[in-house]
Amino acid sequence: MIYIVWNLISKNIQREYMSNSETEQEVLVVISKLKNYIRSTAGMNTAGNVASKLSGIVRNLCDQAIENAKSDGRKTVMEKDFS
Repeated sequence: MIYIVWNLISKNIQREYMSNSETEQEVLVVISKLKNYIRSTAGMNTAGNVASKLSGIVRNLCDQAIENAKSDGRKTVMEKDFS
């Protein structure tokens, strides 16, 4: 019983204090839609690591767009920030 309670507490602590780099591993794309697009467009399958790689690319593009919005003095990221 003590083990179960400690396990729950430690998981909550880990989740609460995760570093920003750990939360950046979250997938930002809808995997099923990505796989369907690739299959319908090219008749190809999608490797398991494609979603995390594409999420990294999207994350980098968003970071740049955020900086562009900040440099323009805005708190809203707009389409033009991605160019």
